[in-house]
Amino acid sequence: MTAKPDLRIKLFADGANISEMVAMYQNPAISGFTTNPTLMRKAGITDYVAFAQDVLAAIPDRPVSFEVFADELGEMEAQARAIASWGPHVNVKIPVTNTKGIFTGPIIASLSRAGIALNITAIMTLQQVEAVAAVLAPETPSIISVFAGRIADTGIDPVPHMKACRRKLDGRPKAQLLWASPRELLNVFHAEEAGCDIITATSDVLAKLALIGKNLDTYSLETVQMFHRDAMASGFQISS
Repeated sequence: MTAKPDLRIKLFADGANISEMVAMYQNPAISGFTTNPTLMRKAGITDYVAFAQDVLAAIPDRPVSFEVFADELGEMEAQARAIASWGPHVNVKIPVTNTKGIFTGPIIASLSRAGIALNITAIMTLQQVEAVAAVLAPETPSIISVFAGRIADTGIDPVPHMKACRRKLDGRPKAQLLWASPRELLNVFHAEEAGCDIITATSDVLAKLALIGKNLDTYSLETVQMFHRDAMASGFQISS
């Protein structure tokens, strides 16, 4: 994938492996980046600030979302303001609730009124979208990250759900709806159908963009060849 595919939706890369992030930055199809503490832990990150500084030095001109990790709302807001100071293209990720289920609306309102671009994350329900929209400053850009992939994991079709989320944001033109946690490349088209502004995906999903429009007869033959090649490499035998 070396050119931007013919999509209206913006593609963000989700991850915490800096070499992969830098590789994605070279791709004009990638409009921004997201990460989170879980991805950072999997990548072996131990120094949050040093990691963020390295990322922003390598990716100076596209939005990058960094998440707070405090659980008490006052400390969460202090972390958010510190993260926002790291650069002009930083989006501060605020979970929709803390670990006790307390809505983070008061600090979302405070930070948004201060002009800080937020990425409200871990959203699942329409009620959460509506509550977040109600406290956002209309003049401040924001991202509303709805975890459509996790919603789908529960057996709910995420497309009509995300369409309903889109309607909940009608009064907030600077709030962008993001389809989070996609499971497959097809979700890019689902997200576009649902009216999402952004989809964020890990590099393994984004790599499949090169398959868009691939001839299925060719793909079938390549699959047969792969099975045969792997069977031969494994030395399999079946005695008659």
